[in-house]
Amino acid sequence: MLYTFLLTLLVVDGLILTAVVLLQAGQGGGLASMGGGTTDLVMGGRQAVTILHKTSWVTGALFMFLAVLLSITASRGQAGESDVQRRLRQQVPVQQQVPAAPLQTAPLPGATGSTGSTGTAGIAPAPLPAPVPPPKP
Repeated sequence: MLYTFLLTLLVVDGLILTAVVLLQAGQGGGLASMGGGTTDLVMGGRQAVTILHKTSWVTGALFMFLAVLLSITASRGQAGESDVQRRLRQQVPVQQQVPAAPLQTAPLPGATGSTGSTGTAGIAPAPLPAPVPPPKP
């Protein structure tokens, strides 16, 4: 809730800051006047501070403060967590050791070579291997 409120304030402040900066009149100086002989614009007297100038400083400072506060809020809680991240955390796979099934070497009881219940007529089961006699001493 706090995260959403701070994010909304940050977006509104960013929109106001954008509008205030775009409404300000250009000074005609800056880096463009450095190469020319018009040093009076760069070194000239200080111009009057307008309400737009003050508003841009206040909204800029508020934007920076809200950005830092929002990052602190996001790092402390799980406010910025999406539904997908929440589901992935809940679905932690459980590793279970399944015992290996013994190999079936004898045919199933009731299975015949001529007609089977699975529809494999004419297929005979594989013969069992012959037992190996123990070695003589």
